[in-house]
Amino acid sequence: MKSAAQARIRWRVGLTGGIGSGKSTLARLLQSHGADLIDADAISRATTAPAGAAIPAIAQTFGPEFITSEGALDRQRMREHVFAQPEARHALERIVHPLVGAEIQRQAANCHSPCIVFDVPLLVESPHWRSRLDRVLVVDCSSATQIRRVQQRSGWAVETIEAVMRNQSTRLQRLRAADAVVHNDADDMAALQAAAEKLAHRFGL
Repeated sequence: MKSAAQARIRWRVGLTGGIGSGKSTLARLLQSHGADLIDADAISRATTAPAGAAIPAIAQTFGPEFITSEGALDRQRMREHVFAQPEARHALERIVHPLVGAEIQRQAANCHSPCIVFDVPLLVESPHWRSRLDRVLVVDCSSATQIRRVQQRSGWAVETIEAVMRNQSTRLQRLRAADAVVHNDADDMAALQAAAEKLAHRFGL
């Protein structure tokens, strides 16, 4: 039986987009309009931070060289490793994903807004998500825009960005999965804010 808080939730919205699309910015804008935001990527990062829940299993599976002196996952080393050995990515996911899923459920049970936004970078790649959502919202932009933004934001080499993009669903796959699309090729914050306002109204915020 649903709690009173859960009964007030009318919309469960999955928000996704490729790296550099502006997905996280839109998520924060929707949160500012009153949506409850559950950030799967932030939860995942917390599991691999110093003393994170995934650290012991990562050290056991991959070796202590993948753990920094501060006790966190060595992200650069792991990124290079999983790009070179795709099976390693699946091994990492088997450690991290159950922990992330449990924390998402915990946070969702404590939400009170009429709309929960689940910010999930790999939503399209994870088929189980569709049945748990009322709508899938995709933030879309060209691959050239993705590369430019990530270079400006993180200073990554183009080859690194393209490798990340190859491990995500394609632009076409995301668009096919979408119930609604926010186009974000232009670096126009006012337009993104306007889109967030329309979505907030649509989702009862």
